[in-house]
Amino acid sequence: MDAVTPLEDRRLSLQSELDAAKTAKERNKLGQFATPTGLASDVLAYARELMPQGAPVRFLDPAIGTGSFYAALLREFDEGRIEAAAGFEIDPHYGKPARKLWHDHPLDMRLGDFTTATPPTEGKGYNLVICNPPYVRHHHMDKEAKSRLLAATAAASGVQMAGLAGLYCYFLGLSHAWMEPDGLAGWLIPSEFMDVNYGVPVKRYLLNQVELVRIHRFDPSELQFGDALVSSAVVWFRKRKAPAEHQVEFSYGGTLAKPKLSRMVPLSALQGAAKWTSLAADGVRAITEGLRLADFFDIKRGLATGDNSFFIMTREQIAAHGLPMKFFKPILPGPRYLETDIIEADPDGTPKLARQLFILDCRLPEGEVEARHPALWAYLQTGKATVAETYLCSRRTPWYAQENRPAAPFICTYMGRNLAKREKPFRFILNRSQATAANVYLLLYPKPELARALAADHALGRKVWEFLSGIDAATLLGEGRVYGGGLYKMEPKELANVPAEAIAALLPEAEHRPPSQGEMFKERAA
Repeated sequence: MDAVTPLEDRRLSLQSELDAAKTAKERNKLGQFATPTGLASDVLAYARELMPQGAPVRFLDPAIGTGSFYAALLREFDEGRIEAAAGFEIDPHYGKPARKLWHDHPLDMRLGDFTTATPPTEGKGYNLVICNPPYVRHHHMDKEAKSRLLAATAAASGVQMAGLAGLYCYFLGLSHAWMEPDGLAGWLIPSEFMDVNYGVPVKRYLLNQVELVRIHRFDPSELQFGDALVSSAVVWFRKRKAPAEHQVEFSYGGTLAKPKLSRMVPLSALQGAAKWTSLAADGVRAITEGLRLADFFDIKRGLATGDNSFFIMTREQIAAHGLPMKFFKPILPGPRYLETDIIEADPDGTPKLARQLFILDCRLPEGEVEARHPALWAYLQTGKATVAETYLCSRRTPWYAQENRPAAPFICTYMGRNLAKREKPFRFILNRSQATAANVYLLLYPKPELARALAADHALGRKVWEFLSGIDAATLLGEGRVYGGGLYKMEPKELANVPAEAIAALLPEAEHRPPSQGEMFKERAA
């Protein structure tokens, strides 16, 4: 059957009209990203394969929008099989026109908040739940709403969600109470839950409370939603406990019907796998027992200033304001301005770069600045009503003092894309200058034993940097996370988990002794 019918044409026209009446920022805040027709058909066609042949269908979409999945249900299932269909839409901007669109169809279109609705009584639940829930990040939910959602989701699913979970996690957990035993669910959600800390309870639910059938991760370079920078996955499960020998299909790329990669992974193996995004390609990686970067480095994010345009300046800008240079220290420009991965230094420690920048970092109290440094005081007053009130600055004393982030000899870019001109999205920098770095970088500070070895052997720094730069892309990407459009990110704890046995081999014999539980190079209590 053709994916686009006259009815779907009308729905798409309505969707475009309603979307145009809102700004992208408004829809982003509410997590409103409509499911494309082709994707909706792919999802419902796969649901038809998983459903018992000829069984009546009781369909629920907890975030129905204009009804993309319901329209696909009508295309993919015989009308006689659809015993019931219901959907929730909290936003009347979409809900009222959608209700009018479907008025002559047996769809129970409910204008309201699914998260506050009362689940049906036994025997009145749904055996097919398909949903693209709102992608609302945790910071857009107030404390009271989070508290309510946490309690309600725990009661419905038996799992306590994490405080940083997005709204879609609660939707998934709450739907448990709406499903009939053995019912099927297909959730189109951001794939990041498979790797991040807040996704751990979601994975616990999928492993222990239901029978996880399949997770299909779309290629992040092929965004499913043109206006949402998230990488998407479809998670399939049945409402029943899985047998001990159960296996889960992990697939990647292409479509549900024709993925680029697919493999079966034993449920028991998933219990100990920290990250799931690469399972379709790589299977379950063994937990590293040897040395990791965490054994050699303290890894921290770079400086978050609160307002780079206010705090970071060129020499010319500093001179133009008549500001004292002693309150500035060098800071590296962004990765796009670094033409080399080895940063040499001028005699004063400033990096030898065409673009030299400096960050304002004064720790004197305001009264002393006003009395002794009038030019600096005058400049600070220009940011008093704006910069000083930003989230970060308002929590610092004084508001213009920066975090303690001294120059690090080794630096890694925090994010990047897997561009054709570079095999890896992350770059390692050998920093021989006294420049610190902003939070677009991760700073690697050597632990005491490595620091002593570096101080004793000037050539060792380059050898360590060559090892870091030689870490293969698969290892780095296996620890990091990926977002829509092929954007990769690496947090300090993720980089810290990268295997690093080879660094021990670079150290002098006196420093090189057998590791004990990976603790060899960690600081020891006095």
